[in-house]
Amino acid sequence: MEPLNGLKPEAVWNYFAEICNIPRRSTKEEKIVDYLVNFGRLHNLETLKDDVGNVIIRKPASKGFEGKKSVCLQSHVDMVAEKNSNSPHNFDTDAIQPVLDGGWVKAKDTTLGADNGIGIASQLAILVDKEAKHGPLECLFTVEEELGLKGAFNLKPGFINSSILLNLDSEDEGELFIGCAGGMDTVASMHYKTRAVPSNSVAFKIDVSGLAGGHSGDDINKNRGNSIKILNRFLWCVSKRVPIRLAHFEGGNLRNAIPRESTAIITTHRNHSQRLKDEFIQFNLAVKNEMQNNEPGLKIEIKEVPLPLYVLKRKYQRRLFNMLYGCPHGVVAMSRKVENLVETSTNLASVKFVNHYTVSISTSQRSSVDNEKRNIANTVSSIFDLGKANVEQSAGYPGWQPNPASEILQIASVSYKSLFGVEPKVKAIHAGLECGLFLEKYPHLDMISFGPTIRNAHSPDERVDIASVQKFWDHLLIILQHVPEKN
Repeated sequence: MEPLNGLKPEAVWNYFAEICNIPRRSTKEEKIVDYLVNFGRLHNLETLKDDVGNVIIRKPASKGFEGKKSVCLQSHVDMVAEKNSNSPHNFDTDAIQPVLDGGWVKAKDTTLGADNGIGIASQLAILVDKEAKHGPLECLFTVEEELGLKGAFNLKPGFINSSILLNLDSEDEGELFIGCAGGMDTVASMHYKTRAVPSNSVAFKIDVSGLAGGHSGDDINKNRGNSIKILNRFLWCVSKRVPIRLAHFEGGNLRNAIPRESTAIITTHRNHSQRLKDEFIQFNLAVKNEMQNNEPGLKIEIKEVPLPLYVLKRKYQRRLFNMLYGCPHGVVAMSRKVENLVETSTNLASVKFVNHYTVSISTSQRSSVDNEKRNIANTVSSIFDLGKANVEQSAGYPGWQPNPASEILQIASVSYKSLFGVEPKVKAIHAGLECGLFLEKYPHLDMISFGPTIRNAHSPDERVDIASVQKFWDHLLIILQHVPEKN
């Protein structure tokens, strides 16, 4: 792919370019799974696929390194499918279009898929690299990480043989992660009834766009706007002063992305239309003033549109507005053990009118303390319960408790300093990684997570720092050289 030609390390970027040509949105990963299976067999490497689509490819040790402990390199194959509202991109059929932006690579109007495509590309480059020095290698590729960690949940005992696992799914070069938050989802379904649009009505569409969005774990502490909260705030407030009726509300997309865009269609009596516009102007000015520093691209727009056929009956409209207003979003608590680490958070992720009588509200909760994760999830659930919605909560996934005495952590730390002359930062992360689930199935695993610098993952502003990919690659190679001998 021409924009990536000449970038270093060449093999990693070449494979990333190939991956960009393969549609691999979460739950639609068949093509990338087939690609990986064919890749392994083409290179005469032991290749296995399990019942859910996880793939493992094994490469023998380099000559002279046969006595080393086996290492598993791990990435997930799916990507978050987010795009700008004006983009015609079809994630089921179209290739991602990477572009250069200074020292970064991003995509045209969509997520780039560097999360976790750079990890995949690095694994493929290692598998064909005849000069790399390492012990026995396993490359594990898991499915549906972004929408429920399906691959990790369904990993069978015995699929991995290694005693060390390097997760390649972190997004800050120079940082080694040894712990992560656990998470769960809370989803509400509110059934509603409609009525015909009142006579002499006029309809308006309100759009909120231009927000930064981002990862609901990595970016939740950056005070970014939530398009659902902003839009509902206007609707809730204006409904106290102007008799409006709601016909449609839609915002956000994925449970692990902060919603960037939301839209609603409302009606009011023609005699109240100017009052509605005046209220909108005041609200628009006030919110933009509030958010000018953290969300300079915020746009809130109103325009007249054709009348819808139906609107919600008043009591259902009131319930929805109250639930969305009361539903918390953002950081709930900071860690008392690790400086600057978010301990607990919740993300109001999406609102969808799924048919003519149901609205679905999706949220996700994270915490490094399991009781606090459950507590904030119950808080969200109670808000929905007050709105007489049906609530379902997922079983969730466990956190990964840090092990500062990890042998592979010490090797990675020493290796990093030998390469770059500075100590890496050893941290825990508020985002969810698959490592906690791996430990449940393979309690003996010694693990760290690291990767190149990626910004604004889970949004169309996702980008990866080119120079950091080279540093990540060099660090990966030297870690593999210094893996200890088997006992």
